[in-house]
Amino acid sequence: MSHWIIAPVVLPALLAPIIAFVMRHDIVLARAASFTGTVALAAIAVGLTVAAAGGETFVYELGDWPAPFGIVLVLDRLSAMMLLLTSVLALIVLTHAAASGWDARGRHFHALFQFQLMGICGAFLTGDAFNLFVFFEVLLIASYGLMIHGGGRVRLQAGLQYVVMNLAGSTLFLFALGTLYATTGTLNIADLAVKVGEMPVDEAALVRVAAILLMIVFAIKAALFPVQFWLPGTYSNAPAPVAALFAIMTKVGGYAIIRIHTIVFGPDTAALGDLIGTWLMPAAVVTLAVGALGVLGARRLMPLVSFAVVGSMGTMMIAVSAFTPAATTAALYYVVHSTFAGAALFLLADLVISRRAAGDRLSTQVPTVQNGLFAALFFAAAVGMAGMPPLSGFLGKLVILDAMQPTPQMATAFAAILVASLLIIVGFARAGSTLFWKSTALATRAGGTDQQAQGAARGAGALEVAPTMAAVAALAGLSAFAGPVTGYMEAAAAQLYDSTGYIEAVLGQGTEG
Repeated sequence: MSHWIIAPVVLPALLAPIIAFVMRHDIVLARAASFTGTVALAAIAVGLTVAAAGGETFVYELGDWPAPFGIVLVLDRLSAMMLLLTSVLALIVLTHAAASGWDARGRHFHALFQFQLMGICGAFLTGDAFNLFVFFEVLLIASYGLMIHGGGRVRLQAGLQYVVMNLAGSTLFLFALGTLYATTGTLNIADLAVKVGEMPVDEAALVRVAAILLMIVFAIKAALFPVQFWLPGTYSNAPAPVAALFAIMTKVGGYAIIRIHTIVFGPDTAALGDLIGTWLMPAAVVTLAVGALGVLGARRLMPLVSFAVVGSMGTMMIAVSAFTPAATTAALYYVVHSTFAGAALFLLADLVISRRAAGDRLSTQVPTVQNGLFAALFFAAAVGMAGMPPLSGFLGKLVILDAMQPTPQMATAFAAILVASLLIIVGFARAGSTLFWKSTALATRAGGTDQQAQGAARGAGALEVAPTMAAVAALAGLSAFAGPVTGYMEAAAAQLYDSTGYIEAVLGQGTEG
């Protein structure tokens, strides 16, 4: 069992260079290899999730060097859930990229795609803060290549902004790691938890500095205020399948905050107290406000979805900032929901934009071919993202509000989430009305000319529509099976806050590799 833990990192890491050097001139062969690897990754993720569901924390020691001296990968319920989410999203995105032809617009799409999966899976599995930095850099390199896939001046400009912002975050990350190592002598997460927990309050000034620096770094990755501005420009100019995959990228930052600031810098840590939650809550509220206002004021479809992703991160981080098991359970449910909701909207936007003369501009134009189908999918995805019943967004926000009731931030959380939800509903309603309903009315008044223009457009095939439908179906599935899903997440949150179990598994008798 233990050797399977490293498979989600090794499999894409081996497959990517093979695709890059052997198959880059044969798109059919590259697609076959990439699909095979991603399906295998999903199967492995399912197996690891089943194994982790029992509550055991599995530890893989690279080179058989024990922690804290060697590099370890750690599998628990939380990391297994994130692996499964990543692999399912990757399959959906890869299907759309191949069906729409996006992957054929550059030679290295599939190699970069696999490197991206390697970085994401490694970030979720690592038990070492320095290797979290390493996997973040793998993510940065691969995501930049995917960001500029297909070329274009605007895309290159957005990619440059993305790289500069993330390189600044990487620099701060190194400063934080250096500070931590200088004060504790270790970067293993479990060992850090022990050392920080034993540190007297009057000697922990540098540790508090490192904790704040790490929160800033992870906030950059998660697109939290005041460093959220890179996301709308990056996501709205990226190829749509890439933007859909990037829906999991911000969650890597959120995951890092949850992992590091519960195990190492938890609210019960004497050296820090509630320092992190105190700063995180207002940042999350403002992020949600920025996202909601961005959705309301958007004049193009891709920025509309991008700001919705910003808002979803704000909602999620409001729950995270409470640092309680109930609030973390709600945040984890919202992580899964918002990932599929964002992916569905980005993939649908690609189907619509490629069939409109006005591109993604929110203006009344000739209706697209299959206008009714696209309108229905947009309605479903928008309902999910805005948090209206019956899809999982409504349940996710309801669970967050319920979890925030016992906290001092209850009034702020309620006001922020409810008002922002109203603004997002209005923004999506305006966009949907312009794109689909008003366009249909215009065609009815104009008569035959518009009908001929509509008929000349190419309809979307089953494989092109299927990924969007799958993402929307995932939202429905999260609602239908909310009980068992939240049950798993409650257990994951309980395991996360039981830092003693994690520490003993890593530093004690953890399963050997």
